[in-house]
Amino acid sequence: KLILLDSLLQEKYEAEEKRTTALDLIKMISMLKRDMLIFLINLTILSVNCLDISSNDNYGRGASRNRFATKTDKPTLNLGLIVPHSLFREKQYRAAVREAVDIVKNKRRPRFLKQYHLDERQIHFSMMSVNPSPTVILQNLCQTFLENNVTSIIYMTNSEMFGRSTAASQYFLQLAGYLGIPVIAWNADNSGLQSQSRLRVQLAPSIEHQVGSMLALLIRYNWQQFSVVTSDIAGHDDFIQAVRDKVAHMRENMNFRFFIQAEVKVTTKEHMQDLLNAETRILLLYSTKDEARNILSWAEEAGLTGTNYVWIVTQSVIGESDGGQAEASHHFPVGMLGVSFPTSFQALIEQIPLALLVYAEGVDRFLANPINGSLVPHLSCTGGVSNSEASWEYGEKLYRHIKSIRMPGRQGSPEIQFLGDGNLLNVELMIMNLRKSSSSSNQNMWEKIGVWKSWKSEGHGLEIKDIVWPGDSHVPPQGVPEKFHLTVGFLEESPFVNVAPPDPVSGKCNVDRGIRCRMDNSTDEERKNVTEGMFECCSGFCVDLLAKFAEDLQFEFDLVRTNDPKWGSQVNGKWNGLMSELVAKKFDMVLTSLKINAERESVVDFTAPFLESGTAILVAKRTGIISPTAFLEPFDAASWLLIVFAAVQISALTIFLFEWLSPTGYNMKSAPAPDHKFSMCRTFWMVWALLFQAPVQMDCPRAFTARFMASVWALFAVVFLAIYTANLAAFMITREEWDQFQGV
Repeated sequence: KLILLDSLLQEKYEAEEKRTTALDLIKMISMLKRDMLIFLINLTILSVNCLDISSNDNYGRGASRNRFATKTDKPTLNLGLIVPHSLFREKQYRAAVREAVDIVKNKRRPRFLKQYHLDERQIHFSMMSVNPSPTVILQNLCQTFLENNVTSIIYMTNSEMFGRSTAASQYFLQLAGYLGIPVIAWNADNSGLQSQSRLRVQLAPSIEHQVGSMLALLIRYNWQQFSVVTSDIAGHDDFIQAVRDKVAHMRENMNFRFFIQAEVKVTTKEHMQDLLNAETRILLLYSTKDEARNILSWAEEAGLTGTNYVWIVTQSVIGESDGGQAEASHHFPVGMLGVSFPTSFQALIEQIPLALLVYAEGVDRFLANPINGSLVPHLSCTGGVSNSEASWEYGEKLYRHIKSIRMPGRQGSPEIQFLGDGNLLNVELMIMNLRKSSSSSNQNMWEKIGVWKSWKSEGHGLEIKDIVWPGDSHVPPQGVPEKFHLTVGFLEESPFVNVAPPDPVSGKCNVDRGIRCRMDNSTDEERKNVTEGMFECCSGFCVDLLAKFAEDLQFEFDLVRTNDPKWGSQVNGKWNGLMSELVAKKFDMVLTSLKINAERESVVDFTAPFLESGTAILVAKRTGIISPTAFLEPFDAASWLLIVFAAVQISALTIFLFEWLSPTGYNMKSAPAPDHKFSMCRTFWMVWALLFQAPVQMDCPRAFTARFMASVWALFAVVFLAIYTANLAAFMITREEWDQFQGV
């Protein structure tokens, strides 16, 4: 056994040597000496009791567990427990299990104990490393849990290697979901596990809770614009989606409008340019601690960590805290804010009784319905086992009952409830502030300054003490870029802009009188002699709109009346009134009841119209007679000229030419035969008669080609006449209407 002890310690030393620095090695040697003494004491106790320390299960696996089973006629309830691997904390795990069982049996006293037996022997636990191989996961699942017919698995991890152990956790949760075994989890890093198991409830605060606490901070200090910064950490897409969903929820239900200026995944220094372009001042960061060190170092180089910038980070950046304090990298700027929750070994131990109570309440609800089946699953990793099933048929029912529980929480905490996705409904998070250490060292420290309670609506759930802001300031930043200044021109017109004198006593513009405005547009030199009488109070719809713009867009303005009291029109190619001073850039903008027309739009930009006046002028129309040229209106002048002087002439000449050339017609003679009645005049007569479909006597040509051309012309005449007569009726009934309107 001493040889075994030596080999175990040697393996631990070699494994830790690869992952620690020289300073950590010195600390580890002292830890090993202490742990060796504890291990020797435990080894002596275990030797006396004849227990096999190589077993990872409480009381053996498979059939061997029956040797220690309590003699009872009741069937047993078996439960699986996964905890982080440790050589020297097995005793503490066992003590926590005993305490949890004692709380359930003696304090909670669930009803299922009348039908089933449960003690610490039925809780089969396995210690798994941070990143186990698939073989180890399968071995624990098959030999430790399935052989013991566990009805649920309690899965505990407090790893601070956020994102790096996600693959193993995802694999385990997927396997448990396929087998139909409910999982009661407490995972410090659960953001990458949101959709990996359909049969999982989560006792640790989810990424949605952290986002909710971050946005509560933004509401408290009226920061409406922010950017989201992530890294390649597992679950970064879930974090961004959670922010979007929470922003949409607050817009719809709380009437608080957030604006996400940028969503940037920072993996290189060049990505900081996206944040600079967004002119953002409030940044939400989700990454690992090491990635945050690089991101904030690049941010410092880009000038994004000054007095006006606030970084709000998640638990993954802060890491494990002790008594509300945690060490921080020197790259982190003082004044940062963060949200956190305990992830220490002691915090994990304290969650085991709670997880067992949740399981007991779920089993009670399951057994309350008589139609539900037995809580003895028959699952196996090997084929050929009698009565074995591929997936536990009652596992999903048990999960639904576990998810639907409502049980009292700890003192000062609300009821334990779960959401539809299995996450805890109500949680409490610590609000952390990065400050300079009070000791002589230059180490910055995270310090707890308050809490966020998701179930409280007062103050958006926040209870916060004094905060040290960036630059050691005690005043929160504005959260927006520095204000810029605008000169805004106006011309009074009620109710858009009203002008009234200031209060005669104070000489100021009270709330009911509006905003102070200047009644002349003089230059700086000219304004030196301006008296107070040149200032009045402006109010009205446009002034209220300008004040709202200034509040939302964070700018300051001077409201100035134009010296030329005209709206603006072109006279001899030059603008006058408001348009003149706007074009000359004496005003940055004009806000008044300025009408939009094509001439003004050609020289200045208008916003979308904010008001349609709806003003209209009605006059009586006078009906006149039918136009004397209405019969010509079916075709335009060009069409008539083409028909009369082109189509008619060409058709007549073509028909006569073919007749003159034909041997059966003129045969190229100056006069036709005595019996052939056809000539040039008769050709024109035929063309006009065909065009207007006149029932008159016509002489036809003898030549075949001339007759063919006459037929083509006759077809054209039919089409032309049909179009003309169809449109003539519409034009003949139209009467000219006119009105007398002048003087406007």
